Parts: sequence; C-alpha cells; structure tokens
Amino acid sequence: MPDTFDPAHRRLVVAPMMELTDRHYRHLARLLTRHTLLYTEMLTCKAVIHGDRPYLLGRHESETPVVLQLGGSDVGEMAQAAAIGADWGYEEINMNVGCPSDRVQAGRFGACLMAEPQLVREVVAGMQQAVDVPVTVKCRLGIDRDDSYEALESFVEQVADSGCRYFTVHARKAWLDGLSPKENRSIPPLRYEYVYRLKQAFPQLHISINGGIDTLDAALQHLQHVDGVMIGRAAYYSPAILAEADQRIFADLPGGLQGTVDIESLASVARAYAQYMQTWVEQGVRPSALSRHLVSLFQEVPGARLWRRHISEQAGKTRDAVALVDQALEYIVDHARRSA
Repeated sequence: MPDTFDPAHRRLVVAPMMELTDRHYRHLARLLTRHTLLYTEMLTCKAVIHGDRPYLLGRHESETPVVLQLGGSDVGEMAQAAAIGADWGYEEINMNVGCPSDRVQAGRFGACLMAEPQLVREVVAGMQQAVDVPVTVKCRLGIDRDDSYEALESFVEQVADSGCRYFTVHARKAWLDGLSPKENRSIPPLRYEYVYRLKQAFPQLHISINGGIDTLDAALQHLQHVDGVMIGRAAYYSPAILAEADQRIFADLPGGLQGTVDIESLASVARAYAQYMQTWVEQGVRPSALSRHLVSLFQEVPGARLWRRHISEQAGKTRDAVALVDQALEYIVDHARRSA
C-alpha cells in the first residue's frame, strides 16, 4: 500500500500504550515534536466496529501522522475495523501481535498469534484489501520457549508474503503463562541483535526496534542498524525528550520544531496545552483526565516536584485549566529566575 506520509517519520515512533496514548497525550506530544510518528492505544476490532467511534477514534488534525493499532484475529472483523479507521483519517493501521496480557490471549490476539503466522498473514492481507493506507505489524521476538532467531525470521517471512513491508519488533519474547504484562516489559532479556539480524535478512523491509530504549542517544545508536526506533514509557513519563527529536532525528525534514529544551520552551508547551485543556473542560471533560499527561513535563529541575504536586492535587478542584497550569508554572519559573 502507498505511504500517506513521508516514511522518514518512522525513524522515531511513540509506542501504543494502554490508557496512556489517548488523543490528549498525542496533542501534547505534537506540541513537542512535529515529525515523530504517534500511535493510538490498542483498540480491539470489535470495539471499533460496535463501540462509540467518536470517543474511540476521535482525533485532531494536528496529530498527523498517527497510527491506529488494532487487536483481533478475525479476518473480516479486522478488515472492517481497518476500513473504519482509514475513514476516520488514520494514516496507517497496525496489527498488534505483541501484547501478552491474559485478556488479550482470551480474545485470541496479541502475542499469542506469533504461534499462527499464516493466520496473521491472512488477517494482514484482508486489511490491506480493505484500505488504501499501509498495514503494519508489531510483534515480539517470540513466545514462551519458541524464541529462537530462526522462529522470528520464519514468522516475518510468512507474514511478509501478505505484502506487509513494515514490522516493529519488541526485542523481548513474551511469556504467556506466569508473567504479567508489566513483568513482560522487563523480565525477558532484550536481544537487540535478533532485530539487527532481521534487518540484514530482509533489507527490503522496514524494520523498527522497540524495548528498553529511553533516550535519543540510544535511538541514534539503534538507527545505525535498523530503519526505525519505537520508544515507550520514556516518551510518556519524560515527555520532554521528544522536544529534541525534530532536530536530532529529523533534521532533514522541513517544518520541524526547533530550539533547545529549556524552562522557557517547556513552559510555552505547558501554556499551549493548558489552552487546549480548557476547550475540553468547557465540553465537560474533567481537568484531571487532561492534566495527567502534563504532570511529568518537567523533570530534574528546581520546582519540578512542586509542579507535579500542584497539578495532581489541584486539577480536581478547578475548571480553569489555564490558571491551574499558570499557578503550577510559578514554582518552575520562580526557581529559574532566582538562579539566573
């Protein structure tokens, strides 16, 4: 399928994270970086087909480019959900073949599907027939004891027969029995070399790496071996790292956000997000549902702890998002002025 945005955006990607990468976080991320590719939370195909689509799929044009990640294994339902996502303006549809949770396994999607590469191939092929945007796959190295490099290469080879060109590989296997989703993000060892070998074996495919990557320095190192890097919780719990992405990762692309990551630039982002928050508060959204994404914007600077406390404790007591953020910023700005 043709790309609907410059493939260079895939050099750096913010991972799909349940209950984190909603439309409000994505707006904050886009205030920090214009070029980094963003993902939705994973949505099941059944939810997309039968659920509240404005709530689940609603997005602002500023989020572009953004990927819709789907979970499921029924060819027809996944194709239908993909078509709905494309109609809602998503530039890419991704199939989740990596989530290890019990709930996901019970629904027969996520990492357990690595044991069924032909089914994944059929699902991806069906989705591609339904949409005119790229269909991509995010997977693990393997599952349980079936985690050899050879098994990973065989899986990718079979799925690629569908015409899929883009794979993101979390460089850990998934234990489907005995480890929680949180434990599956840290206990299975990272094997970056498997993903590097995969790129060597399939030079015609776009291979991105995921897992344990929490700095742009690390991302640049990985980009010497693979086509793209996906970062997860570091981009959520330390979102300011995204403020350097356009300069350091996407310097050749036009229209990137420029400038150093300093108190003044992050304060400008916070104020812009506060204005965004206020529009939603006036539509009835709780301020705390919006401000939670902003709490970690300042890290390891004087006043950051007081910033976090003020946002966390006061968001439930006001409907003036702009004042909430301005008051919290006083802790940061006052410290900066005194030290100037």
